[in-house]
Amino acid sequence: MKFALLVYNRPDRIEALSEEQRKRMFEEYRALYDAPGVVSLGRLKDAQSATTVRIQDGKTLITDGPFADTKEIFAGWFLLDADDIDGALAFAERIPATRLGGCVEVRPFVER
Repeated sequence: MKFALLVYNRPDRIEALSEEQRKRMFEEYRALYDAPGVVSLGRLKDAQSATTVRIQDGKTLITDGPFADTKEIFAGWFLLDADDIDGALAFAERIPATRLGGCVEVRPFVER
């Protein structure tokens, strides 16, 4: 069964890390990229690079920046092939964002 693991970071927490701590964090992520069951993954640029599209009253509004002002920012994802939800949750616990004030949302993936 496939699960989407949506990673939310706290940019302020990552910026507060020392260079050595940041290096270790990225090494942890790189190790996860090659972990068994990882089907695909992606990392997003920072939220300030986003452009948001809305339609209000039939008119398209395009705004620079993220949709909402929040402390947690959607930063990337893993698509994981796991035996069950418990395996997906165990993998999510290994993602550094969970220890740095962020979170990982785990959702079953709908295949077409």
